[in-house]
This record gives sequence, structure tokens and C-alpha cells, in this order.
Amino acid sequence: MTAIRSTCPYCGVGCGVIANISDDGAVKISGDPQHPANFGKLCSKGMALAETLVPAGRLLHPMIAGKRGSWRDATALVADKFASAIAMYGPDSVALYVSGQLLTEDYYVANKFMKGFVGSANIDTNSRLCMASAVAGHKRAFGADVVPCNYSDLDQADLVVLVGSNAAWCHPVLFQRLLRAKEKRDTKIVVIDPRRTATADGADMFLPIAPQSDVALFNGLLRHLYLHGHADLQFLFAHTAGLSEALIAAREWTLEAVAEATRLPAEIIEQFYKLFARTAKTVTAFSMGVNQSASGTDKVNAIINVHLVTRRLGMPGAGPFSLTGQPNAMGGREVGGLANMLAAHRDIENADHRDAVQAFWQSPRMAGTPGLKAVDLFKAVHDGRIKALWIMGTNPAVSLPESDFVAEALRRCAFVAVSDVMADTETTRLADVLLPAQGWGEKDGTVTNSERRISRQRGFATAQGEARPDWRIICDVAVAMGFDGFGYGSPAEIFAEHVALTQLGNDGQRKLDLTAWSGADYDALTPQQWGGTQPFADGRFQTPDGRARFVPTHYRPIARTGIVLNTGRIRDQWHTMTRTGLVPKLFGHRGEPHVEINPADAKAIGVETAEIICVSRAAGSSLARALVTDAVAPGQVFQSMHWSSPFAKQALVNANAGNETDPVSGQPALKSAQVKLARFEAAWHGFGVSLTAPVAVPDYFAMRPLTNGFAFECADKHVPEHWPAFITSLLACEPHLSTITGPETECFRCAVVENDKLSFAFVAARTPVTASRDWLMSQLGQTATALQVLAARPALDQPDKGPLVCACMQVGKFEIARFAQNHPAATEHQLCEATGAGTGCGTCRSDIRKIMQDSFRPALAAE
Repeated sequence: MTAIRSTCPYCGVGCGVIANISDDGAVKISGDPQHPANFGKLCSKGMALAETLVPAGRLLHPMIAGKRGSWRDATALVADKFASAIAMYGPDSVALYVSGQLLTEDYYVANKFMKGFVGSANIDTNSRLCMASAVAGHKRAFGADVVPCNYSDLDQADLVVLVGSNAAWCHPVLFQRLLRAKEKRDTKIVVIDPRRTATADGADMFLPIAPQSDVALFNGLLRHLYLHGHADLQFLFAHTAGLSEALIAAREWTLEAVAEATRLPAEIIEQFYKLFARTAKTVTAFSMGVNQSASGTDKVNAIINVHLVTRRLGMPGAGPFSLTGQPNAMGGREVGGLANMLAAHRDIENADHRDAVQAFWQSPRMAGTPGLKAVDLFKAVHDGRIKALWIMGTNPAVSLPESDFVAEALRRCAFVAVSDVMADTETTRLADVLLPAQGWGEKDGTVTNSERRISRQRGFATAQGEARPDWRIICDVAVAMGFDGFGYGSPAEIFAEHVALTQLGNDGQRKLDLTAWSGADYDALTPQQWGGTQPFADGRFQTPDGRARFVPTHYRPIARTGIVLNTGRIRDQWHTMTRTGLVPKLFGHRGEPHVEINPADAKAIGVETAEIICVSRAAGSSLARALVTDAVAPGQVFQSMHWSSPFAKQALVNANAGNETDPVSGQPALKSAQVKLARFEAAWHGFGVSLTAPVAVPDYFAMRPLTNGFAFECADKHVPEHWPAFITSLLACEPHLSTITGPETECFRCAVVENDKLSFAFVAARTPVTASRDWLMSQLGQTATALQVLAARPALDQPDKGPLVCACMQVGKFEIARFAQNHPAATEHQLCEATGAGTGCGTCRSDIRKIMQDSFRPALAAE
């Protein structure tokens, strides 16, 4: 058995993992108990990482115009297309769009290539969709993109305010750490979010603010803190500037004005203000609900302002804490990964900084102005200004706003190259050249997490096919274009150059100083923070005069022209599911696209739970299953972001997202699109299981993998004239069907049993199907009779576990409910110990509590 220490490739928590490799090559993943980000804890996604190390769907060879090519030809073609465009139209006619999935070494050479050798800053990243507003807020306040907190602050805080962060699902290891602190030292938790999430279920106070009203709330808090004597005047006088201007911007935000803007009761607002005012050890953690906004940078600075005025940063247990979404968004920022940045926290608009970096790189030319940010970059692709585009490790035809527009831009572009792990995505389908990149477990380098901790991501698996590391692909193209300075032999050499650049001319003014890593054994690197645990403990910031800056912030109400569409992640999935979509058990919590809708709005359009909703605006539309809940307020809906065409026919949530951006950061407002809702008038609904992948024939279609096949949901506006013919088109073959006429509400049932084993089953009904899905999925490929399967329910001696609740321990809803029914006095802890539910990562605990508390027990038999 060989144990390799590495880092999880999912969110910005940056959990340490151990890949345990047996003699036969089998891999088991466990949490690294020595890694300070997680101390051995993992979420459901991290625990399932070994199950993603499969060849399914991988891009294995270079592809040119849809046909297999050689690396030599593919590299030469990318180099030629870029060089030709530059020669004819100038450096700004080409662009790179990269990803927070890249390692720091990949990011470094990509930026060196574009900014120092091509001579254009047209390199942006999907981190623009994630953390750009936090970056801009940090730079305005602190003079540099320095996160002032670390995870141990959550252990020491007396109050943690979570703003626009469903940490229970999106940063579960951190949230469970916070809950342990709460249990140990009675840490108070306040959640500020328009939607009641699993995070809010664990809070002492929940503030369901109106969408995009955060600036009003925190300006009111700034005003309250100053007027009631909670300002640290000595700190303000010695270490800050701009307070007067910030207070002038905040003076209109009386309690009454804040209540009107946020639609919160004034007494609740006052209660929150007083709690914040009296609690010195306060951490305010924020994430996408703050950043993905047309006023995201002002939101960030409004939060920083209240910490500056009370000096709640630069000390243990206090500070404004940006929780990063991607595994290496921070590492990308270190090397200038955004179009308006330069490597090593230098400013691209500063001539001295540009000259220093150019001299260090010995580059022939240097980008002199910021490049195009993501949304503007794809507008330039669409209108023809960008002639050659290279996309690395991301799927912009799904993730960017107005995704249909982005797809059209890629179709129009003269040349598109894509480096990716997966062969079939919305973006790879539109590429002229596909370059197979190494995936997690194969590639080698470093990543930096939300608390500025650099960790090694080590390769332990043989690369699939001809896949290469991203840094090498970039260097090969650079060399083919005649550029010197890209002859690296390993990621260690690139990291050493990155370290040296952070040291260059750094006399202590820049917190990003990796001197401690200079000359270190790359293979033996252990997780370490740059900037120390409290980078601003001395009260000195990276502004010219060393003072932190208060920033006047301004509330920008959204124009309510329709229903507000909020988007985000769900518990067990990641981005567009190119990795998590390989793991069947991660679909147990949410098996298809869904829209959370308030009962009042559902009634207004005549929709009930499990029916289909059409969400639309001028740019596009999507279909998803209705989840009627009061977790969202009237006038708002929430739609999960993950489903793309390999898993659903018409579910791209960003087809409905507008392209409005924050004027400072350029980050798109992905959480405030104005949409219309309508009931999808389905003539029938269906559910099926199949050993082979079905074809997306119906209007609504969503598919999920099983361990030995697929399950699918579907609906259509028209009843087939001949159901067997419909099944033939669905399976792309003509199977021998066993059929049955069901109850009056049903249209059709059929099954295919071959060699006494179930290979296909399907139920169609006039209303959403109530067949036991989990039981039917468990029967696929098993010995069965058609009659048993057509009943679509288990026999009495085969208890149905029900929909999956705990992905880690594979515990179903009915199992939890049966225990609760049979042990009515049992505590949550006793239930979890007995069933195993909630004993893994713990993110299902709120669902477990709901099952115990609601009216489910008497309804169990009906379920």
C-alpha cells in the first residue's frame, strides 16, 4: 500500500486528502488528518473522489476538425493560428480563457505567455464569475488582494456572520468546523441570505433580506456602530483613511430606511446590529451571494468598512473572510490570472511594475493595459474582434451568462482551441482543436486555498491516453511560436520562478512574499500560508501610505420587472458535473434539475410540487422540476446551476442570466436575473431505468448514471400515438416489451427482461410518476420477472430505503423515517449512530432533522 498526500480539487476550502494505492492499483481516498484545512474531514464529494478516476468520457487524444490528430500537428496549428492573427490584427486579436481548476504553475505560464510574450492582457478566468468582486474589494481597502483571515478564526470567534453563503452545502467541511465551535464555545451564527438554506437551519438568527440589499444593511450597521460609540478611534486615526466619506454615504441609512430596502423588520435589524456591536470577536464570511452581483464590490467594501471601524481584523477570531469557490482561484490571483492584474500582486497599469516583470521574464513585449474581462471578452469573440481563442479547463458555453449568446460567439470565432479533460461538453463541441489535459490524480503542482495556504496537488495515477499537463501544453505552443523562456522541465521549475518573482523588489511592502518557499524541496512541500496567520496584525496595509481605506458604498436596488432568479450549487454536485457526474451516489440528493418556488408563486402559475416549470427571459429558457417551498420568498426562485446537456435536455440556468456586470470588478450578476415563470403543460410524465443510455426524445429529459446503467425522468406536451414505437426511439432499438395497463392516472408501463435480468423499465403517467424510483433503480441488471418490475414497488419483504439523504453512508429517507417512527424518543445523535446517516461529512444533518420533525411519520405508508 502506497499513500500519496494531495489536495481535493473541488472548492476553495482546500482539504488535504490521502490517496491510498494498493498493490493492484486500486485507489481509496481518505482525509489527511495532518492537513490544517480539514484535519481529516471530507465532504461527500471529496469522499467519492476515487470513483471519479475512470476513463469514462475522457478526451484521450488531440482532435483536429473532429478527427484524431497528433500532438505535433495540434500544437503547430494552435501556434500558427495565434501567430497569424497577431501578425494581421495585433496582439489583442487573440485571447485565453482559463480556469480556477488549473494549478498555479499552469496559471503562471499562461499569464507569462499572454502578457509578456504575446503582449496582450486578454487572459481572463472563470474566477471572474466567482471571486472578482472580493479581489476588487480587497484591493480598494487593503491595497492588495490579501484575505485577512484564516480558518482558525472560525474556532475563536464569538460571532460568525455568513452573508450570501450556503456554507453547509458549498463549504461543508468549514461549516461543520463552525458547528463544532458553536457546540464547544456557544459561537453565535447569523445567516444573511434571501433564501432559507441548510446553513440558515443551523443559525441563531436568520435575516432573509431582499435580493441585492446587502449594501443597505451594512451601511446601516456602519452608521449604527459609529453613532453608538463602537468605533476604535485610536486605530482609525493611526491606520485608516476615508472614514468621513464612508460615513457620508451611510448617513441616510437609518433603521427605517434599512428596513424598507431589505424588507426586514426594524426590530430584527436592530437586534443584529446590537449583537455585532457588542461582540469583539466577529468574523463576517461571504461568498457568491455577495460577489455575483452588479454591486458586488461595494458589498465587499461595505462589509470591510464595519470591520475597519471597529478594528475587527488583524487579530484572532475577527475579520472579513472571503470564502473562495474554486480550488485554485487564489493561486490564479497570485500569478495575475485576471485580465486586470499582473503577476505577484503587481499592477498592470503601473509602468514600474510592468518594467520589473518584463525584465524578470526577459520578454519581448508587455501588455500595457488591462485586457477584456470575461463577459466583454466573449462579446469581442461574438463581434469578431477576437480571431483566435484558447479555452482551458472550463465550459463557458454553460457557465457564462447568456449561455446561448456565448455558444453563438464560439460558432462565429475563426479559431477555437480547447484544453480539457472531458471530450464532450457544450464548449468542446464548438472547438476546432481539442487538446487532452491531465486530470486530478494525474497532474502535479500547487494550489492555494481561501486562507492563503499553499498545498501540493500530487499526481499518483497514470495519465489517460495522451493527456498532458496544462503547463506543458502552453509551453509547447509558446516554443512553437518562437518564444524563449518556456523550456521548463517540471512544475517545480515553474514554482521556483513564481517564488522568485514574488521576492523581486519586495522589501516587505507586499504580503505575497514566498521567500519561505525559496529553495525548498518541491516534492516534500507541506501546506503553508503566505502572509502569516494575521497579515494585518501590525496595522500596516499595502496602500502607498500604509493605511487601510474606507470606501463609500452605494445601494443599487434591482429593477423588479419579473421574478428574481437566484442560482447556486447543491449539496453533492460540482460545477457542470464533469467530475461528480461520474459518481451515481452523488445524484441521490437531487437527481434532476429543480426550481425552488414559493407556494404563492406556484399557485399563481398553477404548478404543484414535481410538475415542470419553464423559466425564461429574452436571452433563453430552461425547464426544471418544481420544488414548492417557503425557503424562497414570494417573487423569487432558486435554480441549481449544474445541469448541462450530457445530463439534461434543456436545463442551462445561465441561458436566463443577464450579462450585467459590476462596474468595478466586471463580475456578472448571476443571482438577480428577472425571469418569467410558466407551467410546462405536460400531457404525461415518465420515469425509467435502462442498461444503455436513452436518447433525449421528450421535451423534458434528465438523465443520471447508475452503477450499471442510467435512470431518467421525462415529460412531453404530446402523448405518443404508439407507446412501443416511442420506446423504440428512446432506446434507439426495438426491444421485446412486457407491458401493462396501470391505474387510470397512468398511460403506460413496460419492462424488458433479458436472460432473467432487468435491462429496461418505464412508467408513464398523466401526473408526476409516484413509482418507487430507488427500488426500480436497484433492480436494474438484477434477476427479476416482468410482473414484479411492472408493479414498480418492492415486495413486502423488501423494505424500500427511499430517496437518498446521506450520500456518504448511503442512507435513505424511509430508513431514517422508520427509525424515527419506531423510536419516537430518540435524539438526532442516537438516530445518526443507529442508521449511520449524518456520520460522514454531516451536510445532511438539516435534512435528517426535517425528517424527524415534520409530519412524515404517519405518511410513511403512503410514500
